[in-house]
Parts: sequence; structure tokens; C-alpha cells
Amino acid sequence: MKTAMDKVYKPSDDVVAREIDGEIILVPLAAGMGDLEDELYTLNPTGAAVWRMLNGERSLGSIAAALAKKHRAAPATVRRDILGLVGELSRRRMVTEAG
Repeated sequence: MKTAMDKVYKPSDDVVAREIDGEIILVPLAAGMGDLEDELYTLNPTGAAVWRMLNGERSLGSIAAALAKKHRAAPATVRRDILGLVGELSRRRMVTEAG
């Protein structure tokens, strides 16, 4: 049985991402994405690191393991944070589950 950490995500075709001064800015292209009062979304450095790894090939678990190792962070905390971010991005249709 596939767990949440086994899932693989990729950016939606309905969002454009641009990196400006180390921050990732997400711009929804389709109507109804995100919140009506928000047009741009900025990811903090941790969110930006996750976004760069959401390539449709890496599982959330492998992303979490890589970030936990790189930042010497508690794996459980990293997993929780990734699930929260990807859940929010998925809800806003900015990422989709791959294949």
C-alpha cells in the first residue's frame, strides 16, 4: 500500500514558477486556482528547496530524506513540513500527483 511519503508530485501545467533573488514566486495561470485575493505565491527557502525537487520522479520520502540530511534536521519534522506544503500546493492545484 502506498503511503503519502511514497507519492510523487510535479508542478502543475497551470502554474509558472520564477526564481527571483533566491525566492520562488508561483503565478497561477488558470482561473479558480488559489485564493481570489492572492495572485502570486512566494515560497520561503524551505518551500523553495522542496519545490525544486518536485520533478515528477522523486518521492516525497526521498525529498524529505535529502533535506533532513542536508540541513541536519529531524526527519519526522521534515516529513511533516513537506506533507503540509505539498498538501497546500495540491489543494491550490499548483502541483499534481505524477503518473
